[in-house]
Amino acid sequence: MKTLNDFNFENKKALIRVDFNVPLNETFEVTDDTRIQAAKSTIIKVLEDGGSCVLMSHLGRPKGKEEKFSLRHIVDKVTEVIGVQVKFVDDCIGDKVSEAVSNLKSGEILLLENLRFYSEEKAGDIAFAEQLSKWGDVYVNDAFGTAHRAHASTAVIAQFFEKNKCFGNLLAKEIESIDKVLNNSEKPVTAILGGAKVSSKIGVIENIIEKVDHIIVGGGMTFTFIKALGGTIGNSLVEDDKLELALSILKLAKEQNTEIHLPVDAVIADAFSNDANTQIVDTTKISDGWMGLDCGPKTSEKFAEVIAKSKTILWNGPLGVFEMEKFATGTIELGNAIAKATENGAFSLVGGGDSVAAVKQFGFGDKVSYVSTGGGAMLEMLEGKSLPGIEAILK
Repeated sequence: MKTLNDFNFENKKALIRVDFNVPLNETFEVTDDTRIQAAKSTIIKVLEDGGSCVLMSHLGRPKGKEEKFSLRHIVDKVTEVIGVQVKFVDDCIGDKVSEAVSNLKSGEILLLENLRFYSEEKAGDIAFAEQLSKWGDVYVNDAFGTAHRAHASTAVIAQFFEKNKCFGNLLAKEIESIDKVLNNSEKPVTAILGGAKVSSKIGVIENIIEKVDHIIVGGGMTFTFIKALGGTIGNSLVEDDKLELALSILKLAKEQNTEIHLPVDAVIADAFSNDANTQIVDTTKISDGWMGLDCGPKTSEKFAEVIAKSKTILWNGPLGVFEMEKFATGTIELGNAIAKATENGAFSLVGGGDSVAAVKQFGFGDKVSYVSTGGGAMLEMLEGKSLPGIEAILK
């Protein structure tokens, strides 16, 4: 696996695919700079070697050239995070870019305009990729968030850098962390899978079931399992067409000697609202008109015991509707248990949009081993799929 450390960038231009798809408010200010922070060490390594950086990224889902999706809006924030004045050019191909790139000196950074202003980017167009490839001597892919897409700047472009291509620090760390969980883990290994639907996690469950010792199930998908086992779930979220699937997962787990842990009690509500009436009941005995929106205290205790014994932990998905204060306790208790296990030497990897949001919201970011930056990409890796953006570098 070629990484930044295999190259000296002195007097070289590094063409770096970063993932600066960051949230902006109505006045176009960056509201969360995590993804910019994540790319910092890669950029700094190139500059410290005596090279220069040409950064390319997408932002949002523009339909053609839309000013509100211009990367011009993030130049000041990138400058602030990296600590070096970032130059900007309002295109990503053409003469204007060619001039800006040729004027770039060692120690300087140039940010190109939004790649998705061109439909050729998402289409994986070879001619477009070739035009982009002219802007650097070495191609560095550091965009894990888009590694599962066969886009021009992530997968197609690498063919124009036969030997001069590598992973950036962030992407290398992502691959390492997921590999550590799936293939080189210290046992016991526990996977926590939350979220709304079993169907969205089935690929992950099938791929990891023989590699892990425990699977903790939480969130809305709990109730598909509970109903399949004959429990009464009231108005809780359920996938009625996945009841057989839930039973087959439980059967497969038994065959693999993998323990599946389901919530035993739930915080139920009479409405999907923070102002709803609530009570705590057995997960198999939820009355009509009530829905489970968080796991209960007995469940938190049971899950904490499993986590305390674990040496490797994967957390993908919250245990309840944590966005509402009334239903956040289960997710917070889970975070506390993972933080404690990590402090005691376990390796913990958190990934997937909602669990990453929970980790940030409740301050667990620096209490776990690694927080992944790519939701869809991480899920696909956990499902055992090969990612185009990664394969292109390994070729």
